[in-house]
Amino acid sequence: MNRRLLTILLLAFVIAGACAYLVYRVVGGRLAAARPANTTRVVAASADIKLGTVLAPNNLTTVEIAGPLPKGAILKPENVIGRGVISDLYQGEPILESRLAAPGSGGGLAATIPPGMRACAVKVDDVVGVAGFVTPGMRVDILISGNPPGMNNPTEGAHSKVILQNIGVLSAGQDIQKDAEGKPKPVQVVNLLVTPEQAETLTLAGSGQNRIQLVLRNPLDTTVGVIPGTEMANLFVDKAAPKPRPVAVARVAPKPAPRFFSIDVINGSKHSEEKFASPEDKQ
Repeated sequence: MNRRLLTILLLAFVIAGACAYLVYRVVGGRLAAARPANTTRVVAASADIKLGTVLAPNNLTTVEIAGPLPKGAILKPENVIGRGVISDLYQGEPILESRLAAPGSGGGLAATIPPGMRACAVKVDDVVGVAGFVTPGMRVDILISGNPPGMNNPTEGAHSKVILQNIGVLSAGQDIQKDAEGKPKPVQVVNLLVTPEQAETLTLAGSGQNRIQLVLRNPLDTTVGVIPGTEMANLFVDKAAPKPRPVAVARVAPKPAPRFFSIDVINGSKHSEEKFASPEDKQ
């Protein structure tokens, strides 16, 4: 074979090998960069899990997470089995400590009550329950109407006042799940999330002849203001009527008392005094 041809073929093989090696290094480097460096397996939901569910092994699976773990991520399934879910979980979602009730607290409504809070039941009807639109997760104000203590005569006029504001609804009847479509659901009892002090106020408000009314509010509106309340008599006051202007009364200066001057008259041994009005007073 021609020596020149062999040299050309050898150079071609060398160049091809060098190019293949460079391609391998570039592609391999990019694949290594795309591959996660560190991954950790965490406990996740194997299917959608509703609020109040007590977790069982068939509710759990594991997923790999690259990089830093979310706060409260759980690595061992045995750390979540038997604990109640306090907010809905979705398939493949990592289960966090903040989404679970404390160990031993079980599930259901009690598991959704945060520490330091209470669930207080309020009896409602279609009017009090805002026609069934008070559902779990809503926010309401509590309004009371009735006669204050010492005002036993109904003719004296009823009073109304907002006693609690921005109160969360835990359950409507026995339903602790939120209605995704927002459909109304008539119930007889609504459980509200309150502090112990608010529970005392709510219990007193429902005693006697007082009437409790739930007032639905926007969940994004968290403003709590000072509301003075009103009474029956204020409903019949025309607040738009202009106030009468005071009528100016002209003052009349008092007429000065008439002035007199006197003249002594001497007639022989007789002496007398005569009084005459001033010429200006006569006019």
